[in-house]
Amino acid sequence: MSESLSPAERLRYSRHLLIPSIGEAGQMRLKNSSVLLIGTGALGSPAALYLAAAGVGRIGLVDADVVDATNLQRQILHGESWIGKPKLESAVARLREVNPHVELVPYTTRFTPANAMEIAASYDVLVDGSDNFPTRFLTNDTAFFLRKPLVYGAIHRFEGQAGVFAPHLGGPCYRCLLPEMPAPGSVPSCQEAGVLGVLPGIIGSIQAMETLKLLLGIGTVPLGKLTAYDALHSSFRTIKLNRDPSCRLCGDSPQIHDVSNLETLASITCSTPNSAMPSITTTELRTLLSGNFQGLLIDVREPHEHAMCSIEGARLIPLGTLKNHLAELPKDTEIYIHCKSGMRSGRAVEFLLDQGFTRVSNVTGGIDAWLAET
Repeated sequence: MSESLSPAERLRYSRHLLIPSIGEAGQMRLKNSSVLLIGTGALGSPAALYLAAAGVGRIGLVDADVVDATNLQRQILHGESWIGKPKLESAVARLREVNPHVELVPYTTRFTPANAMEIAASYDVLVDGSDNFPTRFLTNDTAFFLRKPLVYGAIHRFEGQAGVFAPHLGGPCYRCLLPEMPAPGSVPSCQEAGVLGVLPGIIGSIQAMETLKLLLGIGTVPLGKLTAYDALHSSFRTIKLNRDPSCRLCGDSPQIHDVSNLETLASITCSTPNSAMPSITTTELRTLLSGNFQGLLIDVREPHEHAMCSIEGARLIPLGTLKNHLAELPKDTEIYIHCKSGMRSGRAVEFLLDQGFTRVSNVTGGIDAWLAET
């Protein structure tokens, strides 16, 4: 544990030292604190930048992805020269430029029930920068069992929310907000629905602010409150959230006793098609369509997506309405299903297979892959 600030640190944090509720003692608390950030993407980028700049002594970063060109519109940790390279390498390089006094601990792995408790055990606060429900459930459950605060954030198109879940401090947990995993296809991901690039900067910065308040022991921790931001109407509102006595994790009669459970074990498979699923590539689909095509091509995107671009001959049946069209679909014909990237179409294929259809295939990569070939 460090006992004092160096002259270089006093200069760097001089604006903090001027604040009576922080001062040198508060800055030392930050220097001797640690934060685990799950994800270095849209939310993780601004959160990591501000936590590093503020002088949090040790920051753990968990991410197994590589930088993609589609990330750069919102994931401000990463730049053009890092496309195709691990996000953690990009993140560490950028954060060292921001503050060389901070210790950065990279974990080039996915946050899973098998490693979550071990990775998170030595950190003071967990910050959720993930983009899928299984990981959100996992960060929540891990924080609960380790009795650590979880700083939560989520974004969708023009709206976002942030808050702190800490049952050990008297507040609710994430499962009090969302008791069960949403049904497949009911909530589109950012990859499917889109997000305004600046929005995660706002929500991720709120996450960084709440984290610093927790570490410094200042202000009011928003237990039982979610801050919701609507960018289109320039409005913030507070959503009150009470602890649920029937919560399966933090309730009066808990049913979950381990981070390995139905929701967390779903992992990313809730949004990624099964690799064993019948599928064809867009190149193969192109070959089929150029011949005497006798099958049925279904587009399960939303009408506004179809209006922007479509594959000629495809029939539009949005995923949420697919069950209403079962009687119209032939079981003796080859059916090919596509969406934007292959995720919703994968869920559609699984659904039809469960309904007794046997001649149905997913178009991997969706219309994104189709357009990339033109």
